[in-house]
Amino acid sequence: MLPTIDWDDGEVVMIDQRKLPSKEVYVRCRTAKDVARAIRTMVIRGAPAIGVAAAMGVALDVRRSRATGTTQLATEFYRTCDLLAATRPTAVNLFWAIERMKRVFAGGMRVGRSTAELQALIDAEAVRLHDEDVANCRAIGRHGAGVVPAEARVLTHCNAGALATGRYGSALGVIRAAVEAGKRVAVYADETRPFLQGARLTAWELVRDGIDTTVITDGMAGSLMRAGMVDVVVVGADRIAANGDVANKIGTYTVAVLAREHGVPFYVAAPLSTIDLSTPDGSGIPIEERDAKEMTYMGASQLVPEGAAVWNPAFDVTPASFVAGIITERGICRPPFAESLKHVCDGNQ
Repeated sequence: MLPTIDWDDGEVVMIDQRKLPSKEVYVRCRTAKDVARAIRTMVIRGAPAIGVAAAMGVALDVRRSRATGTTQLATEFYRTCDLLAATRPTAVNLFWAIERMKRVFAGGMRVGRSTAELQALIDAEAVRLHDEDVANCRAIGRHGAGVVPAEARVLTHCNAGALATGRYGSALGVIRAAVEAGKRVAVYADETRPFLQGARLTAWELVRDGIDTTVITDGMAGSLMRAGMVDVVVVGADRIAANGDVANKIGTYTVAVLAREHGVPFYVAAPLSTIDLSTPDGSGIPIEERDAKEMTYMGASQLVPEGAAVWNPAFDVTPASFVAGIITERGICRPPFAESLKHVCDGNQ
């Protein structure tokens, strides 16, 4: 399985997800500014992957710093953290990763580490965060495989696979683990307008893995469920509030409503870093609005007439009442989520 993001000769290398599925192109980032640009322009996307990228971006600039003392290094470090934190507002993993890097840096400063020692600490923490993300995805898959029937038709929305994480995936990690356990799984992938993460990325990953995959337009999910062709829905998340409300790619709420209407269980798969206990419910989750051109153009082809207004929120919020379970690396949280999420996060916040 291709790594989404990795180190190579002192640079951060990531697959350009805008070019998939037709081209496998890699972007090399030499500075935190390069990483920030990659996050903003969707070279890399997916909440866990953005968190990993931010940590690596911080490490890039700390590693390359020519600071003559720890005070100057600290000034540069916190400026870099602010730069990366400003890239995208909804995915809480971004801020979680940056805060984790800050704690490590501050700890090193408190005990009087030298500039070189602080650089080594930050470098090691970025590597550790990446490796933990991959391990967490594997654990999410193991816990989540049990919700997938022995012969299952799974609907997913957007891309919560290897491309959205360090590797392996959250929602697609559940699917991969079910297949590895010997279950017969067929996947329906919503195309996920307007950026087409399902059609371009999820289908690309699953086809590479030899998993039975059918792409549908977002508007087909209801008819598919009504025909009895979906056994379970599994999606990822960009932020989960303390009460279990889930922010995920726009259109997820629609899928959840349809799943409830047709009696199909709706699961969310995400690492603990996606859970934001400081946000009581979904109304407090900031929703990013993207450039109108993502809707009005497909490449060079204009789809929408000049003069038409465009509303392009990148995410929506699914109420906790529509969610059967939240699959994490420590197990599956069930309602009431205010209790189960707090329990699973104890010691992690």
